[in-house]
Amino acid sequence: MTTFSAGFTGRPGRGARNARVPPGQYVTYDFPVLSAGPTPLIPLDTWSLEVSGDAGVVRRWSWDEFRGLDAEQVTTDLHCVTRWSKLATNWTGVPVDALLADVELDGTFVIASSYGGYTTNLPLDDLLDGKAWVVFEYDGRPIEPEHGGPARLLVPHLYLWKSAKWIRDLRLQARDAPGFWEQLGYHNHGDPWREQRHWGD
Repeated sequence: MTTFSAGFTGRPGRGARNARVPPGQYVTYDFPVLSAGPTPLIPLDTWSLEVSGDAGVVRRWSWDEFRGLDAEQVTTDLHCVTRWSKLATNWTGVPVDALLADVELDGTFVIASSYGGYTTNLPLDDLLDGKAWVVFEYDGRPIEPEHGGPARLLVPHLYLWKSAKWIRDLRLQARDAPGFWEQLGYHNHGDPWREQRHWGD
């Protein structure tokens, strides 16, 4: 069941349209919490991030190993399929490019899997060339569990459901396969500028 934060008070703004806001969106100053189920609590001493493919797991990082990777500061706008946008959010994380460096890429699609069982599918091209990160801080602090901590995928050029919370695995595969929301009617790609919210959009 989808849950919403009790403090979600965003409302459509009035006045001139902001060029940074895709069609059909409005700006909120809250940070709404929308999840497909309960929030998993993952102890850092058992957390790991994997890159896998048809041959199995090809890379794995413990929390300490992951935090030892070179991280970047990212300032970006977020756009949720439920029509809110939050501008100029600040994150710290590791580029997906770095996670896939020196990995033999045996697929053109990725299934991002989360602790708790959530999945979402993305073309590999949407994760490379500085388009995506695995982030662990928001506004200079560890990401709260309800927002996907200890680490989540961040793919800000797509609707936010593609930025899987509680990320556990990036699986490369030759064929695309719909994830959790995609199987329930959400668009397979999710480009906010093209209003790709649902099947047929």
